[in-house]
Amino acid sequence: MLTHPTLDQMAGLGLTGMADAWKALAEQDPGQALDRNEWLGLMLDREATARADKRFANRLRNAKMRFPNACIEDVSFAASRGIDRRQVLALAQGEWIKAKEQIILTGQTGTGKTWLACAFGHQAARLDHSVLYVRMPRLFEDMAMARLDGRFPKLVDKLARVQLLILDDWGTHGLTDQQRLDLLELFEERYQRRSTIITAQLPVSGWHDMIGEPTIADAILDRIVHNAHRIDLKGDSMRRKDQNVNLTPSENTETLKTET
Repeated sequence: MLTHPTLDQMAGLGLTGMADAWKALAEQDPGQALDRNEWLGLMLDREATARADKRFANRLRNAKMRFPNACIEDVSFAASRGIDRRQVLALAQGEWIKAKEQIILTGQTGTGKTWLACAFGHQAARLDHSVLYVRMPRLFEDMAMARLDGRFPKLVDKLARVQLLILDDWGTHGLTDQQRLDLLELFEERYQRRSTIITAQLPVSGWHDMIGEPTIADAILDRIVHNAHRIDLKGDSMRRKDQNVNLTPSENTETLKTET
């Protein structure tokens, strides 16, 4: 029997899916044995599935999302949140990414903007798109450091190539002259080439004033607002509703004793 040498060769070639299928088929009842074509087809299917799963896991790891396990299937469509089920499920099909469009998520703090953005990112990775999550304050820090050590062109090129860029906490503070120029360069590189998700507490109507210099603000917003799907989340803070859920029993007990 060449079973073991063949498995070794498969392992050496990185064909782990085919090797697993081979072992499963070898343990089948002889009365249910498949012919050669069926064997080959099943092994190829298993290898393709294994590679797709590995690629998906790598995309999720490289995305560095705040909520990597968020997914569209777990989105709450409670009426108080103001989320349109049909819109979200349509966006989950991924056509907006192929069309190089954007998503803008706005709402008060705690309404689930970041979580929903990560759910869209998870879905994009599932559809075999590269994803990267970054908070705006950290992005500006990275850009400033990259300018100092000469890595700025490489950083912009990396951000420009990712198929879905998630920018969290947009508009938490006004921009400096250099930050405005950096953003303009980034969005110019991505415009009509890649898709972006932006989350913000600040309504879109206030973005122009937040950016500052009118000419640059017009140029930036022209590249991200006019071809964007907008979702405005409503309701009370979800963090406030869950503030005691994750406390340990001892802490809850201690609190009750103190209050008593």
